[in-house]
Amino acid sequence: MREHIKILLATHNLGKAKEIKKMLPDLPLQIFTLADLVTCPPVEETGSTFLENALLKAQAAALFSEYPVLADDSGLEVDALGGQPGVYSARFAGEASSDLVNNLKLLELLKDVPPEKRGARFKCALVLITPRGKIYSVEGICPGVILEELKGSGGFGYDPLFYIPQLKKTMAELSVEEKNKISHRGQAWRKMIPYITEVIS
Repeated sequence: MREHIKILLATHNLGKAKEIKKMLPDLPLQIFTLADLVTCPPVEETGSTFLENALLKAQAAALFSEYPVLADDSGLEVDALGGQPGVYSARFAGEASSDLVNNLKLLELLKDVPPEKRGARFKCALVLITPRGKIYSVEGICPGVILEELKGSGGFGYDPLFYIPQLKKTMAELSVEEKNKISHRGQAWRKMIPYITEVIS
């Protein structure tokens, strides 16, 4: 296997990039992000599923890169809200919303929902596009429950509200290593590693 193969991670989210780098410690990769690729314009996420949006992001970034491109799209689906916020997870409270504002909106919508009906899941779709245009895709799912208050200071997004019953902690209370073992994103990346290895070999 060659050393230090460059691969583009199609995201501006540094928190996400940090988590992903920890998931690929044994691969000889030099990972860079869209923050390093100023020529790539923002991508309009018009897909109706996480997989469609991940593919849109990967294809857009691939036009501006000679390296393999990885893109993911992920979010939260809440049973009591019919699967919302779904693909709108990052902008649930509006285009300029923050993680806190999104969480507060979710709490408000669920204020009269009892604990037994607050089931939810995080989903992640991950797409790899090679320089020759070959496409690989995988998905990961992590079930949980939405709490009635924020707990924990780690992670990002809806992590402070997303409770993992078997661990008795929210995502935001887990270390990065603990989170990667059970998270939707961790599952997807473990599924993708064989394809990444194939591409860079």
